[in-house]
Amino acid sequence: MSERWTPDSWRARPVKQIPDYPDAKALADVEAQLATFPPLVFAGEARNLKKALARVAAGEAFLLQGGDCSESFAEHGANNIRDFFRVFLQMAVVLTYAGAVPVVKIGRIAGQFAKPRSSPTEKLNGIELPSYRGDIVNDIAFTAEARTPDPQRQLMAYRQSAATLNLLRAFATGGFANLGSVHQWMLGFLKDSQQSRRYKELADRISDALNFMRACGLDLEGHPELRSTDVYTSHEALLLGYEQAFTRVDSTTGDWYATSGHMIWIGDRTRQLDHGHVEYFRGIKNPIGLKCGPSLKPDELVRLIDVLNPDNEPGRLTLINRFGADKVGDHLPQLIRAVKREGKVVVWSCDPMHGNTITSTTGYKTRPFDRILSEVKSFFTVHAAEGTHAGGVHLEMTGQDVTECIGGARAITDEDLNDRYHTVCDPRLNAEQSIDMAFLIAELLKAERGGKAKPMPVAAGL
Repeated sequence: MSERWTPDSWRARPVKQIPDYPDAKALADVEAQLATFPPLVFAGEARNLKKALARVAAGEAFLLQGGDCSESFAEHGANNIRDFFRVFLQMAVVLTYAGAVPVVKIGRIAGQFAKPRSSPTEKLNGIELPSYRGDIVNDIAFTAEARTPDPQRQLMAYRQSAATLNLLRAFATGGFANLGSVHQWMLGFLKDSQQSRRYKELADRISDALNFMRACGLDLEGHPELRSTDVYTSHEALLLGYEQAFTRVDSTTGDWYATSGHMIWIGDRTRQLDHGHVEYFRGIKNPIGLKCGPSLKPDELVRLIDVLNPDNEPGRLTLINRFGADKVGDHLPQLIRAVKREGKVVVWSCDPMHGNTITSTTGYKTRPFDRILSEVKSFFTVHAAEGTHAGGVHLEMTGQDVTECIGGARAITDEDLNDRYHTVCDPRLNAEQSIDMAFLIAELLKAERGGKAKPMPVAAGL
């Protein structure tokens, strides 16, 4: 790894999962145009997130990261963003109150447009076309024109990300996230569900606590942590040209930051030590993630950590484990032991989605809720055995009433998948399954703390 880093030094290295654009000049023109656009996020926000993640690494907080598998241009709208935010707040408040731990909230949103693919092409009815790589690259329609990578789509991705961020910031700081509104976050289609009843009981306890504090003479309006919350954005940084365009120097520190999102991560398919993605990531100061799949060896992980976090800075690096429910016990312990042996400070997070994808009997790609939960449980069990902190979860989820993952409280079956299967790529937990998962993880957090944890004071906020 060369000592000198620049935002474009990745271009001298091999790069995987980059689309084959037919017009190199058109791509370069778009990237040059993007480089003149305002940043989507700011260096100070990324530093705040790094500080919050340092608390997670120290076992003092929990990371909740989740959102769409791949954002869609067609489904972009205020209602979908609001419903995702509602469910995300519900999950956070369940974990904070029932799990008695502060929660760091990072959405897979406002930039999660590009998807890695196992094959560059796919066949349908004897016709072979380029694979769909997310709306930032091409269109899901199976035609030669739709599947041709188009750099102009990067401009649309930027505009949608900016609009999404604008609304998220308004929701987070404009009163929507006020703990006094905790009852109003429940989505209408969940009102008769088992999770709705559980959530209402928890919301009632929070409201009682707030009323008690008011009765004691406390001015709750003077506590901004009760009226607003911090929500950060993240995505897998596949299109390095796009990321380079938003790599800017922070005027207060002189450091380089990726301003396309607060946190970006390297996928399991692009983490080669001598390739372009690792080269790019080593030079930015954002908190970053690294997906860790079954093929990752302990010594390789240590070498990656040395390159990506040479100063061993707390909160800088989150290791997002994606093994599959049946492989956690075979792979996670040896990675943890290697990291501990080398004295590395990382956040350990569990992605229980990608290793548990199956094809249903009806032909749909799906994920069984029981397998997802099983991987999360194993993640906590392994960390307890190794004396380390199960730091977070990384979920593909939505605020919509979809039928994409089987199982859960309503026991979605293979036959139900056809009802509301709307994802453009991978199956997501629906709103009810997401809240169900939050309650189950809260129980695991309680057990991690010996079952003696008391609810946090409500003044701690979300």
